[in-house]
Parts: sequence; structure tokens; C-alpha cells
Amino acid sequence: MNQTLATSQVWTDGKRHLWWLGIMPLATPLLSGALAIGTGVQQLWWVGVLVIFGLIPLIDGLLGEDVSNPPESAVSNLESQSYYRWIVYTGVLFVIASVVITGWLAAGGIDWIINGGLLHATAALEPSSWLARTAAFITARTELHGEISVFTYLGMAMSTGAATGIAINTAHELGHKPKPLEVFLAKVTLAPTFYGHFYTEHNRGHHVRVATPEDPASSRLGESFWAFLPRSVWFSAVSAWNLERERLRKLGLPALHWKNAVLSAWMYSVVLWGAMIAWLGAAVIPFLIIQGIYGFSLLEVVNYVEHYGLKRQKLPSGRYERCSPRHSWNSNRIVTNIFLFQLQRHSDHHANPTRSYQSLRHFDESPQLPYGYASMIVWAYVPYLWRRRMDHRVLNHYAGDISLTNLQPSQRLKYLEKYSNSAKPF
Repeated sequence: MNQTLATSQVWTDGKRHLWWLGIMPLATPLLSGALAIGTGVQQLWWVGVLVIFGLIPLIDGLLGEDVSNPPESAVSNLESQSYYRWIVYTGVLFVIASVVITGWLAAGGIDWIINGGLLHATAALEPSSWLARTAAFITARTELHGEISVFTYLGMAMSTGAATGIAINTAHELGHKPKPLEVFLAKVTLAPTFYGHFYTEHNRGHHVRVATPEDPASSRLGESFWAFLPRSVWFSAVSAWNLERERLRKLGLPALHWKNAVLSAWMYSVVLWGAMIAWLGAAVIPFLIIQGIYGFSLLEVVNYVEHYGLKRQKLPSGRYERCSPRHSWNSNRIVTNIFLFQLQRHSDHHANPTRSYQSLRHFDESPQLPYGYASMIVWAYVPYLWRRRMDHRVLNHYAGDISLTNLQPSQRLKYLEKYSNSAKPF
């Protein structure tokens, strides 16, 4: 493990204030909307998607890596500082605001402003007041923006989905903590994507079965993302339900019970979606569905990247070896680590699930990705390019022994024929 020589008395977190940038992707729908309405260019509603797949990978490549770790003597103090938790809490506020405000604008808010709704709401104010002048300015810019097209509606939903997808990582950070407030906020953050079962499956399923063929969220060598996506979505939900059903059975309770954590997590989504539909009508339903599907698909493509082809070996007892730093793909790209609260230091997360993002460490023995997650998810969408980037890295990690990999069963014969105990670098 790489370890800084600084002591806890002199060591300071050089990224302490940069962590606030981690909430920026959660606010991209609001930023996109401000740009689109402010300029009258409707296409700018797509900025959220462009930031995720263009700007962040570009900056990530330019600014390079940071392999420094906080000294162990400083970790206790780092973990105790509420400052870092308030950053995550603020992220929850931003993503919910993004969903509600952008959903309203997509489902009729733009038309309401164009038709004078904002001016009417401020009609009783002095025309010279800052609030009345702001209302007049927003109305004028919205008139220039015009009624939204189908393409713009799609951009609004996709930019929101980019935010809610990244927010699942915020829920991930919160959901590993035992405090009731953090569990509550984790489920609130999962509500827009209707992915509340992630809380149960990730903590009690994925962390137990990670890097094994039994884990639906661990991708296999030779498995494309498009094959992995439906497998992970379906079997992760099934696993979460089975885990909770078994827990309730041991308590003498039926699966359909108010104590069912999966059902209660889904109820957060029912409340959010139900309230927005009751308020905005059927026009918001496509928006909610599009952002939800796109959002959880972003989680799944990150899942795909994190453990591709890696496998824990079975011991003579029939149990799998303990999860180690060698069973997760890592990256020290500084920009993506800031935006994803150091999710890319994934090995330490699996070793210490309750450790907060600011304390996660780099391990020298962890397999390293060629780029940050933001770049790798783009490669993952194109199976041929992904395999060219990653297959030889998996084989090299196991010194060319393909029998040690988590291999896709349907590709087994093809890969055994292709690789004969050696991996050729790309």
C-alpha cells in the first residue's frame, strides 16, 4: 500500500474544499436549464449528458492521478469530521431539486412562464423590486427559449438521469453508514430511479458475493455490457427480494410485511413519483421513466467496470477466499475520484465498507484501469473497444491463466482457444 510519510499532526487534506465539486454533477440539470433559458438555446438542456461523457473524461485525462493516502494516524480524525458528511447531504438536496424543478419545467413549467404565470405571480410587487425585475427577465428569456420540442424534452430527462444515476453513488456512500439519518437519505436519493432495492442487495448481497460467478453485479470476462445490463438489473432485484424474504422468515414474518426493507425503499419512489404525477399530470410520466432508466443504467455500467473478469478463488473448504485489493479495478484519476467521492478506490471500499470517502486508500497491488471511470464507461458501451482495452489486462493480472478469471460461460470455448496461458498487450 502506498503511504504518505506525513504524520497526523502536520497532514492536511489537500482536497478538503475540492470535495464540494462532487455535488456539481447532481446539479447539472439545473445548470443546463439556466444555460438553455438564459441563452434561448434549447439544445443546451443536453449539457448534463455532455459533461458526463465529454468534459469530465477530458479533464480527467489532462489532470492525471493522485496516489497519495492519508496516514492511518489521521483517519480517525478525518472520519469524525461532520464537514465531509454535510457535503454529501447537500448533494441529496441538489439531486431532488434537479428532479422536481426540471420535471416541472418539462411537464408544463416552461409554458406556464411563457403564458405569463410568473409575471402574474409577482404582479402585486413593486415593478422596480428585484423580485419583479427577475420575474420579468426570466419570462423574457423563456419566451426566447420557446415551447419545448420532443428533442428538448428528451434532453431534459437524460440530463436529469445523468444526475440521478451519479446520485446512486451518493446513496452508496450514505447507505454504508449505520446512522438512521444516512439510511433515510440513501433511500431518498435512490427514489428518483426506483432503485431502492440497491440498498439491500449492495450491502448484503454484492459485498458478500463480489468477484464470484454468483454475484449478478460482477461482470465476467467476455461478457459485453449489453449482456451484463439485463442480468444485473433482474437478478440484483431478485436477490434483494430473496435476502429480505429470508430475513423476515427468520423473524416469523411474511415477505409482504411493512418491515420488508425492499418494499419500504420502493415506497420512497412511489411517494416521489406519485406526488409529481398528481401535481404535474401525465406529461411528467415519460420524463420520470426516461431519467429513471438512464439513471440506473449508469449505476450498472459502473458496476460492469468495477470487477470485470476478476474472481476470488475457491478454497479447499468450498468457500471463496476473502475479498482482497486484487478483486476490484481501481483508478487514481483525480477528477473522477472527486466527482464520485473516491468510488474508484474500490478495493479499500470492499475491505472497509463503512470507511468514508475522504479516508479511502490506494493499494499498489490493486489492478489499475487505464483511465478513470468516466472514460471507461464510454468504452464499455462499445464491446469490441472494451475488449481491446481490458481483456489482456485481466489475463495479465492472472499471469495469463484464464482458469483463474470470472469467465462468461457462453464465451468459454472461444476464450480458451484464443488465449493459451499468455496475454498479449494491446
